[in-house]
Amino acid sequence: MLKLHGFAVSNYFNMVKLALLEKGVDFEVNVVHPSQDEAFLAISPRGKVPALETEHGLVSETNVILEYIEETQGGKPLLPKDAFERATVRALTKEIELYIELPARSCYAEVFFGGKVDQQVKDKAKTDLLAGVAALKRHAKFAPYVAGSEMTIADLMFIYSIDLASAVAKKLFDLDLLADLPEARALQAKLAENPNVQKIEADKNAEMAAFIAAARAKR
Repeated sequence: MLKLHGFAVSNYFNMVKLALLEKGVDFEVNVVHPSQDEAFLAISPRGKVPALETEHGLVSETNVILEYIEETQGGKPLLPKDAFERATVRALTKEIELYIELPARSCYAEVFFGGKVDQQVKDKAKTDLLAGVAALKRHAKFAPYVAGSEMTIADLMFIYSIDLASAVAKKLFDLDLLADLPEARALQAKLAENPNVQKIEADKNAEMAAFIAAARAKR
């Protein structure tokens, strides 16, 4: 059986968890946080989550894990059969990660954990987030999913990136990140009705208070 290493507050962990749930794959979870301990570095070379333990060995990095799951597991496909359509989904997934998730992440310390982020970093994050959402508006279909009529890995990246990015934009810049992209807000609402998304949200909420408290205590 596959074993997913990570914790329920991690958005990248939840991307992989949703893929497994949507496909109906049996798996178990090993609750673990990012660490530079030697024991965990043997599981995840950079000490990050998630990592996926398979019968053949360990797979790390979320995008690679998602591709591995798609290639080795049955159930609901999360990539199209057509090569060009697959490339489009992969591009959208990478664009959301690089131009929305990562700029927002640079400000998580201030938004969620009571820290402070340099103003230059915040200014760059704002510029990058606006450019990222503009790129998403140009490239995504939202028909109703990011890449078209079916859920794909682009939607997994979307749902667990856009909410955090929106929170960053609202708190730091008093900005509605999706003001000009109501289709994205509609997709958020649609995905929120998905039973697997609801399960993941419940698991996350159950761990959130303790996680925030522990993170702030380290500062």
